[in-house]
Amino acid sequence: MVLKYAEDNVGDEEVFSLLQPFVSSWFRKKYKAFTTPQRMAIPLVKKGFNVLISSPTGTGKTLAVFLGLIDNLYSEYLKTGSLPEGVSIVYVSPLRALNNDMKRNLYDPIEGIVREAREMGIELPEIKVAVRTSDTKPSDKQKMLRDPPHILITTPESLALALNAPKFSEKLRNVRTIIVDEIHELASSKRGSHLSLSIERLENLAGRELQRIGLSATIAPLEDVALFLVGYRDSGEPRDCYIVDARFAKPIDIRVVTPVKDLIHTPAEVVNEAIYKTLVSMIKRHKTTLVFTNTRSATERVVYKLRKIMESEKIVDVDEIEAHHSSLSRDVRLEIEEKLKNGQLKCVVSSTSLELGIDIGYIDLVALLSSPKSVTRLLQRVGRAGHHIREVSKGRIIVVDRDDLVECTVLARAALDRRIDRIRIPRNPLDVLAQHIVGMALEKKWSIEEAYRLVKRSYSFHDLPFEDFISVVKYLAGQLGDFYEHNRVYAKIWFDEKEGVFGKKKSTRMIYYLNLGVIPDESKAHVFTTEGKYVGDLEEAFVEYLSPGDLFVLGGRVYEYIGSRGLKVIVRRAEGARPTVPSWFSEMLPLAFDSALEVGRFRRLVHEKLKTEGFEDTVRFVMEEYRLDRDAAKSIVSYIWEQSAYTGGLVPSDKLILIEVFDEEDRRNIIVHSLFGRRANDALSRAYAYMVSKHLGVNVKITVTDNGFMLTVPGHPYLDWVGVFKSINPSELYNILVKVLRRTELLKRRFRHVATRSFMLLKRYRDVERSVQKLQVNAEELLNAVEEIENFPVLKEAYREILEDYMHIDEAAKILEWVRNGDVEVRLFGPVDVPSPFAHSIVVHGYSDVVLMEDMRRMLAALYDRVVEKLKEQGLLAQLGLAGESS
Repeated sequence: MVLKYAEDNVGDEEVFSLLQPFVSSWFRKKYKAFTTPQRMAIPLVKKGFNVLISSPTGTGKTLAVFLGLIDNLYSEYLKTGSLPEGVSIVYVSPLRALNNDMKRNLYDPIEGIVREAREMGIELPEIKVAVRTSDTKPSDKQKMLRDPPHILITTPESLALALNAPKFSEKLRNVRTIIVDEIHELASSKRGSHLSLSIERLENLAGRELQRIGLSATIAPLEDVALFLVGYRDSGEPRDCYIVDARFAKPIDIRVVTPVKDLIHTPAEVVNEAIYKTLVSMIKRHKTTLVFTNTRSATERVVYKLRKIMESEKIVDVDEIEAHHSSLSRDVRLEIEEKLKNGQLKCVVSSTSLELGIDIGYIDLVALLSSPKSVTRLLQRVGRAGHHIREVSKGRIIVVDRDDLVECTVLARAALDRRIDRIRIPRNPLDVLAQHIVGMALEKKWSIEEAYRLVKRSYSFHDLPFEDFISVVKYLAGQLGDFYEHNRVYAKIWFDEKEGVFGKKKSTRMIYYLNLGVIPDESKAHVFTTEGKYVGDLEEAFVEYLSPGDLFVLGGRVYEYIGSRGLKVIVRRAEGARPTVPSWFSEMLPLAFDSALEVGRFRRLVHEKLKTEGFEDTVRFVMEEYRLDRDAAKSIVSYIWEQSAYTGGLVPSDKLILIEVFDEEDRRNIIVHSLFGRRANDALSRAYAYMVSKHLGVNVKITVTDNGFMLTVPGHPYLDWVGVFKSINPSELYNILVKVLRRTELLKRRFRHVATRSFMLLKRYRDVERSVQKLQVNAEELLNAVEEIENFPVLKEAYREILEDYMHIDEAAKILEWVRNGDVEVRLFGPVDVPSPFAHSIVVHGYSDVVLMEDMRRMLAALYDRVVEKLKEQGLLAQLGLAGESS
């Protein structure tokens, strides 16, 4: 066995018989029966197997794991007369809030079981539980040293610190089991890569194979997540793991709701009113509603508006509506979570902070404002409703425009069909490796071979080339290039290349303790005009996206981006120009690649049905297959029909990339309809812009969306647009993008993050804490110093992070391969003076900003009316008898 799916072939009574009588009795009284994941997991957990459990929130997976482990601890006590010494079980979760929950959730069963045993005449000691995170007081840490808990609850960062705590690490030598909660959340980020190495180091410290247990919400593919959990043996074979697949143990009910009949001509304020009206009526009909928005700013706006409506209509008390997002202070968040648990809230609005499994009590409806951008996220969000396994998880998605309607319709159907997006797990992040090499050096003197072997046991680093490993060791030892002294970068370890060993230097411990962690410190950037006038602040994540010439909105005005130094951004006024980047771009969730392909397939399917079965039958098909009302179905079918009629049958899909040339007075827009999600489009658009710029010798402005991208060039130059696109060689994509990225904000910022994680830049040293502004300026100097050094690991990692984790270069290369093989066709349309219907949202993308929402809707309506005029001129609307309805 390597990976094996567990079977649901054990009855409740058989599971009860595996447990101690007092454990069985307590469980029966409290819960009566086991849930599916509990029945499947408890026998495996008790036997000490590695197990990955994937099931929705509220299916009792956490209790399944702890029940088996608590039972094992008490069985040992009854045999030997004592509980094991030191920490026996480590539970890791990404959220500190989850940890507080966990402690509470563990005390109940432990106290209940002890009470039950007492009634049977058996005296049991209490199993000790303690939380160790950055919030833990030093006095509590001291107490843990004197009297270590049997179960330690912690975060990935605190576990890494505990491994290097000289005294406390001794208490971890007896660990037998490690539990990783919300593993789907961790695996997809560098925190997961960091944790996977910590687990290998913990196993090394314990001197035995640990039992590894992963708890996950709905995710795919389960095999990859299981491998991430268990890693590899030195032979290169993966460790064994059972997979408990109970992802669909709970019934779900998901529907798409359109707030108005006509999504095009209804003015913005009317659509807005209708959205809130729809929301309010949902909230009225349910006990507690959880509303998800896609940005923090939207969360605040929605709460403000809902409170105003509720107050004026005297529906509920304003205190019964709250916002919950990551910018709120910890105390405020905890207070809101408590109110939720106690059923004191009628409605809570969240961006992403409540997606994870914090126990939030009873929720009977989840409402999503606009697309969640992936099937996985949709299922995780809706899974928060009906917190018990036997209750239906009910979700409603409220859409805001036609693209949103098409996307949400497809995601809702895919969720009901259980077609889930694949998780992306970062591979070989060298900055994470650097932190662990420093941590390992603190433990003892290591031979290079032994350390490399340990690192390769982790799934995240299993295929790490030896050259990269050595280059990180050499960089940390100050042996790569001669920039160190001049830039005040000092060695963190010593390395004897002849002997093949490395170890710690005197200052290593302090540097490690003060600077550990992978979550970058973000800051606001201050914006000034070329005349030195302060304009306002921008999120740093937004600034990293900008290139000189980009146009964006700040405080209701349009500005052109000139450049930046540190956290100071220079702009010039650009009144009346069309913005190219919406100012909340950094917060927008990107459409997942797999979901984007589903949307493309849907467009193709509807288009084919229109050609063979006509308008009315296609509307009926969409209504029945996708559970939509007639207005919504008709809106979708009209949209696809209009695109087809306008372009002579060119409907961009998963099999067709349409390149559309749209001319304005003094510029030409090349709109590439590539429905593959923003991450892949980001890479494609930069590569295509590079090729176009090389041919024409002009600067190219780029606008990127999930459904395609637009290049804007001055004048009306001619080029073989399709030929140039097809000439991008997938094998040269990496080199092209590295060239393009070199002078970007994106590289400057990401290099700072990576340099900070790699301890090249120190946030804290001795008593000094450096500001993000200072770190950024230093990072830019370092970047110039190291770019001449071939394969310098910190710069190499900055490129890897941008191209693999941020841009998804592999997806972009796959698309280019499909084009080369003829699996995806590329066609040209235009030049035209009115863009095709599918191009409208791409053209006005820069306007999708709160301040300009009204302008944007007006422009969309105007563009739409011009399309309808053209169709009328060609007599196409009359053919369908649609003229009256569409115009």
